[in-house]
Amino acid sequence: MEFITTNVIIIFFFLLLIHSVETLAYTTRLAGARIGLIASALSLFNVMVTVSRMSNMLQQPFTGGIIDHSGENALVVVSEQFRVLIFGSTAGSIIGMILLPTFIAAFSRAILHLSEENGSVLNFFRKGISNKWFAHVRRYIKLPSAHYFKGFHFRLIPKRLFVLNMLITSIYTIGVLSALYAGLLAPERSTTAVTASGLVNGVATILLALFVDPKISVLADGVSKGKINYKYLKWTSVTLVFSRVCGTILAQVLFIPAAYYIAWMTKWL
Repeated sequence: MEFITTNVIIIFFFLLLIHSVETLAYTTRLAGARIGLIASALSLFNVMVTVSRMSNMLQQPFTGGIIDHSGENALVVVSEQFRVLIFGSTAGSIIGMILLPTFIAAFSRAILHLSEENGSVLNFFRKGISNKWFAHVRRYIKLPSAHYFKGFHFRLIPKRLFVLNMLITSIYTIGVLSALYAGLLAPERSTTAVTASGLVNGVATILLALFVDPKISVLADGVSKGKINYKYLKWTSVTLVFSRVCGTILAQVLFIPAAYYIAWMTKWL
């Protein structure tokens, strides 16, 4: 397949890693609620999310290189390449979902270490590397099983939150890719179209901060204070993880329409 280049493969695995980290970030609040260290859990969550979202911005110049080397029939070739990259986001989210039970246990230990280091993230990582912390992760490996879904009821799924997080994830997934593709659709306004990716991702990030993150934080606080059953936080977090996977799949559908919309919007900018 001529559209599978070395650059595409590298970016594919880069996106896979980004979305795995973002998916696993949901486990930090679950782990923090289990051990009663919500503030430390939020600190670790913020570190993971900041790094992953910054990395998503850093992919733009590398992804732009795909367009520079697209050659003839660029619209068809680039669209196929970008769909491969979107699949990388889906694969990363699925990997994060599979590793959910493992990292709940691992992050519980990590949050305890972070609190012992008085909140110093640098000391936490230095100590973890020096003590070969990652070698001990094997003790926490626990793949999802039927027991993990014990006590599940459909009523525990927050439907509105599921749909909202799915839509936000789809927008976030295609923000850079649709903007770059819009530059091909409207080459005379390509610079305007490409720079619009920051606006698209910025809106998605604000929506997450306004409507999704506070919901989980309030639930985590309620669990740590004994006011809310842990299972509600658990299944809300699982719902968000599954909605992330669905959002990356929805991104395949929205990718081209979003690119045309951005290209059309550049007429008015």
